Amino acid sequence: MNTRCCALALSMLLSGAALAADAPLPAVNPVGLWLITLGIAFLIAEAALPNYGVIGLGGIVMFVIGALILGNAEPPVPMMIGLGLVSALLLAALLWRALKTRPRQPVSGDAGLLGSVTAVTVVEPGDGRSGWVQLQGERWQVLSPTPLHTGQPVRVVGRKGLLLQVAAADAAPLGE
Repeated sequence: MNTRCCALALSMLLSGAALAADAPLPAVNPVGLWLITLGIAFLIAEAALPNYGVIGLGGIVMFVIGALILGNAEPPVPMMIGLGLVSALLLAALLWRALKTRPRQPVSGDAGLLGSVTAVTVVEPGDGRSGWVQLQGERWQVLSPTPLHTGQPVRVVGRKGLLLQVAAADAAPLGE
């Protein structure tokens, strides 16, 4: 990634040096060239970065505005409104898609533990109502109102500190 940044900085430096040269460039607006160059760079960056198209959309807008500036023509107002609306619709579609990919259910903390079903791995010899389970990659101590046995599926119904309260999986409905 570092070499890509250096290559981008070098290309900007060289294009800036060419624009600052003594030889005049007829009918070329440097702002338009910069916008086109940055628009192309953003479109290339879009292919390498996982960002739901936001950088690519910015690249398209910069490229179009740079092309309009280079044309030295007064752009018609309906065309500018149309470009703005299309850009806004593309951005709204991209945001909608990004929001749809977000996870809906909690996967950590108390909300991720409650309702989870797992098997009892060890039952305490002195007390048949307490034991140990393996849940979400961690070993938890459990306490049940009924006696437990090894291999029994249990559902987590509560938590007090590092102690999980469980019930038999067939006896405890989800969300209890």
